[in-house]
Amino acid sequence: MNAFESELCKRLTSLREQGLYRELRRVDSPQLPRIRIEGKTLLNFSSNDYLGLANHPALTEAAIHSVERYGAGAGASRLISGSLAPHHELEEVLAAFKGAEAALAFSTGYAAALGTICALMGSEDIIILDKLVHACIVDAARLSGAKLRVFHHNDLNDLERLLRWAGEKTGNPKNSGEASRSRVLVVTESVFSMDGDHAPLVEIVDLKAKHGAWLMVDEAHATGVYGPKRRGLAEALGVQEEIEIQMGTLGKALGAAGGYICGSRLLIDYLTNRARSLIFSTAPVPAAVGAATAGVKLVQSDLGEERRKTLWQLVSTLPSELLRGVRSAIVPIHIGEETKAVETAAALRLRGIFIPAIRYPTVSRGSARLRLTLTAAHSKADVEELRLALAIVM
Repeated sequence: MNAFESELCKRLTSLREQGLYRELRRVDSPQLPRIRIEGKTLLNFSSNDYLGLANHPALTEAAIHSVERYGAGAGASRLISGSLAPHHELEEVLAAFKGAEAALAFSTGYAAALGTICALMGSEDIIILDKLVHACIVDAARLSGAKLRVFHHNDLNDLERLLRWAGEKTGNPKNSGEASRSRVLVVTESVFSMDGDHAPLVEIVDLKAKHGAWLMVDEAHATGVYGPKRRGLAEALGVQEEIEIQMGTLGKALGAAGGYICGSRLLIDYLTNRARSLIFSTAPVPAAVGAATAGVKLVQSDLGEERRKTLWQLVSTLPSELLRGVRSAIVPIHIGEETKAVETAAALRLRGIFIPAIRYPTVSRGSARLRLTLTAAHSKADVEELRLALAIVM
């Protein structure tokens, strides 16, 4: 073992001792309520496939059709020769679905956050984040070089304190009457990925307007599930048109893969010219784009509404102490200590239930949990099996 490998060995040993060691588990089945892992069939309560579309025939057929017509790969970045017809169709469908002027698709949600925030913000600007936003948003904010401030999770008083501070620093016209020298961007999720709780978007919109800031909302875990047209929590709360930058993913309720930004035509044109994760990446493969387009269309159909109703009916059957009064398909079971969370997940696997332990750095130290998620593809019998297993293990 050379010096490099010796160092890696020490680091891995440290992770094991802290209960933070991870490994990839090979899944030998499609994303279904029951999946095959290491030769064993497990009831899967870990997927973000909220509407059960990842293995739906409409999406798989669309993926096959895209491959047959456009091949396996895009061949180049979007700004060279890789901007295939399916990419444009997806963006048109997305913009119409989200009620926006335009949309831009990225290879991943991570790439969407990175490209967008770094294109819009620089060293003279200020970014204010909710403490629990996704890691891709934190990384993008750091990489942008902007001054970064974090407000306590869903704490409107703390957010306003930081917005007042930012206004003093930037000479924001809302506060000083002078021309703004810098920009201020507030970023939050609408439905938070690890706790399933909701951002107070109405109040956040009011605060950003009051202080002359921009607002970016990640609807990754809300798109397809909330709102009269399944557009997300912003639509459900009636504030969608007041959000400058709408971010989301194609890999959760929409059943495919990738990320997107929706907003004004000017925003999308600017990102096309300045978002490095778009400019310098080979375009998403036709199969993923075709499946995503089918997913967006299916979510807007009567079947999409039926799937959503089924999801909420299943959520309502969970024990009330797990739901905590929050209407969400994401249900955290807080454990605390990392090693105990791993042991609890292992005990559930022995009983045929798959819910991985979520640990640092995904959540803060000492806040390990099981992240239970329901999908429309589950049955009431599946939920009852889960309830019985939890009663034994917990």
